[in-house]
Amino acid sequence: MLTRRIKIQIAIFATVAVVAIAAVFFGYLQIQNTWFGIGRYTVTVQLPQAGGLYAGGNVTYRGVAVGRVQEVRLTYTGTEAVLQLNSNVGIPANDLAAEVHSVSAVGEQYVALTPHSRTGPNLKNGDVIPLDRAAVPPDINSLVAAANRGLQAIPRDNLKTVVDESYVAFGGLGPELSRLLKGTTDLAIDARKNLDSLTTLIDESEPVLDSQADSSDAVQSWASNLANVTKQLQTQDAAVRGVINKGGPAAEETRALFDRLQPTLPIVLANLVSVGDVGVAYRADLEQLLVVLPAATAQGQATLLPDKNIKSSYPGLNLSFKMNLNLPPACTTGYLPAQQTRSPSFEDHPDRPAGDLYCRIPQDSQLNVRGARNYPCETRLGKRAPTVKMCESNEEYVPLNEGWNWKGDPNSTLSGQDIPQLAPGTPPAAAAPASPGTPSTVGATSPAPPSSVPPPIAVAEYDPATGAYVGPDGREYRQTDLARPSNQEHTWQQMLIPPKAK
Repeated sequence: MLTRRIKIQIAIFATVAVVAIAAVFFGYLQIQNTWFGIGRYTVTVQLPQAGGLYAGGNVTYRGVAVGRVQEVRLTYTGTEAVLQLNSNVGIPANDLAAEVHSVSAVGEQYVALTPHSRTGPNLKNGDVIPLDRAAVPPDINSLVAAANRGLQAIPRDNLKTVVDESYVAFGGLGPELSRLLKGTTDLAIDARKNLDSLTTLIDESEPVLDSQADSSDAVQSWASNLANVTKQLQTQDAAVRGVINKGGPAAEETRALFDRLQPTLPIVLANLVSVGDVGVAYRADLEQLLVVLPAATAQGQATLLPDKNIKSSYPGLNLSFKMNLNLPPACTTGYLPAQQTRSPSFEDHPDRPAGDLYCRIPQDSQLNVRGARNYPCETRLGKRAPTVKMCESNEEYVPLNEGWNWKGDPNSTLSGQDIPQLAPGTPPAAAAPASPGTPSTVGATSPAPPSSVPPPIAVAEYDPATGAYVGPDGREYRQTDLARPSNQEHTWQQMLIPPKAK
């Protein structure tokens, strides 16, 4: 007889047993998926051979288990593997490859699904992965047999040498090889992430490779020239070594030279900039000078080489030393008047008169053709002017007068122009009283007051007919003993005696 307590215990035990069996069947064995297909869909994979695959094997997607192999069966073209996949995992169907792999060398094959594109629809129930996108591993027995045959083909002594040398080459390099493999893995992962860019690079590299093929002759020529250069370097090895060994000290000496030149070199270069500007401005003149220099040198040699291919009754240097003193006389037009001309005996240093002093006669005059009035303008071809400002402006040169000598009132000119020539807008200097023997200021309106002090010793031209001349003070003097009609004896001492004013 079963008591009430025993019945309750039997009921509780039966309930626990049913729950445990249900947990095993439905939680672990997944009989609801395996037998009834709940939460799963079926995909068929066509394989050339089973490759050791068996029912119940795992199916992975990107290394994660997503289902199991339900059945492996024979077909007329090979085998088929029926896969049950979890419905909650979407697997792209475009360009999907199914590969059979082995977990270890002793078996445990599984199917790895590897999509090559992330776009397109996902796998669905009843899809078939064709044979051309499936792969199985090679037979392990064939691999072992091939490896055995390869090892038997190698002599034992040579194989031992290979093993020993391999140990010498790679012994102790475990960390380095590990870093190498890790770097290679990271490189492969990055390449996978940038697969589209790499594919584009490979596809678009064809024009570059074609250009290299088209320029093969040039590449071969470059390689030949490079070989010649390296050959020369090899031949001149001693010289190259000398350059390398002495290059350091030479560079140090160069640095020391620049250090010594550092205080003065910038100033020199800055000055050379000004010289360069002048050289650029006078480039045409410098070119003409270089053009005529050979001819001038040849003429100089012909002049300085006496009796060179010349029949002359006077051997030696064929030059004329005739001294034409004061022929023609000095130009005074455009300079200060006589009473403002300083004597060479003065030793003071007054300020330079404002303006430009030069021979201001017509440009087509036959006298003083190389004077300042005929300076060629560098920036205005065909124009000649005495100053750069006149060259750069539209102002034309105007002569003071037609004569060679100074004309007009000592304090003004017939043409109304100031002496010296002033720049436009520059007022003439005011008159100032002059000390004895000191010339008056330019632009004065009255002559300097007479002085009782005799004029200092100076040089002046005199009229041989009358003995008259103009002194440094601007006054006219007459010394009758200088006249030609005079019967008095002329001595150089008498010429130095100061005459009396007229």
